[in-house]
Amino acid sequence: MIDRIPLPAEEKIVFLTFDDGAEKDPEFLKMAADLKLPISMFLTDSVASSDYGHFEKLRDNGSASTVNNHTLTHPNLRTLSFEAQKKEICGQQDKLEKRFGQRPPLFRPPFGNYNDDTLRAASECGVSSVLLWRVSMQINNFQYAQGSALQPGDIILAHFRGPSELKGATEIQMTTRMLQRIQEQGYRIGRLEDYL
Repeated sequence: MIDRIPLPAEEKIVFLTFDDGAEKDPEFLKMAADLKLPISMFLTDSVASSDYGHFEKLRDNGSASTVNNHTLTHPNLRTLSFEAQKKEICGQQDKLEKRFGQRPPLFRPPFGNYNDDTLRAASECGVSSVLLWRVSMQINNFQYAQGSALQPGDIILAHFRGPSELKGATEIQMTTRMLQRIQEQGYRIGRLEDYL
């Protein structure tokens, strides 16, 4: 279980992760490609599968973005039995392998909720690391798990969401604000998988 990558204080690098997959904005694809944003995507089949091609384009845009597992249906895993959790995690592993050609090594439990059964199920499904976060992007600003500023190695949680879930803001507007907040604090973006 990882919620921050241990980095020296002078190495001001943070990591972008986007969850779910409900919003599939073609303009976001252009932005991510133009900026070469290395995004670790955690996709939920029930919302992302209507156009996995969108996320394939994001993965293949030259930014070294990756596709990872966020369950089949986005349940609170702590409320499920071990077998039900394994079905959610392994089921999405199978779907992502079939669609993208490999089983994702990373898994993020919906809502950040997990228990020992989750960790065991993820391991049995071929997951090497369970990823959480310390910072989440809201519509206009960050929400910090501790403190009031970014720290080296922070994993930032954002979502593939559109105006209906962002109070009228677009995915591009939210991401632009997020990138501004990162830059204002003197950080740069690293590729998460290069530091695991």
